[in-house]
Amino acid sequence: MGAQSAALTSMVCNLTIGKPAYAEVEEEMKELLARSETLRNSLTDMIKADIDVFDRVMAAYGLPKQSDEQKTARSVAIQEALKQATDVPLKCARACAEAIEMSRTAAEKGNTNVISDAGVAVMAGYAALKSAALNVYINVGVIKDKEFADSRQAELETILQGAVLAVEEIYQLVKD
Repeated sequence: MGAQSAALTSMVCNLTIGKPAYAEVEEEMKELLARSETLRNSLTDMIKADIDVFDRVMAAYGLPKQSDEQKTARSVAIQEALKQATDVPLKCARACAEAIEMSRTAAEKGNTNVISDAGVAVMAGYAALKSAALNVYINVGVIKDKEFADSRQAELETILQGAVLAVEEIYQLVKD
């Protein structure tokens, strides 16, 4: 969803660049296009990172637990994998917040004939952000290192708070 958000912003840019009516924002749209394409690629790569870290979590849960030593090793492996499984969607949440902000510029300055795509970009970015947030929440709830868990959750809350206002503003801008 985050990659789709960035792709929709790219589409608005592509349909703005080269149009005489938008000559004064062309350079800004070119810069936004480059940034949104970089972000789209990054978010697409995060899909594999999320799969990889999920596999690490599952592998850790599958470790033997017959002896006390095995139980300890398994617990350590699970906790380490859960930390990684928290950081990957948190990184995605950061990127989705960036996608949301990019859609603002597309909505404000892009070709008005495709402004609804900037609106869809913001909503896709928000759906992706909330989805990533759910993955962070599920993992921080079982991480024993409370300092780590609390710091990740606090960062996520900050990202979410900023996004809620931005999403509503951008949605209204497109709607109006």
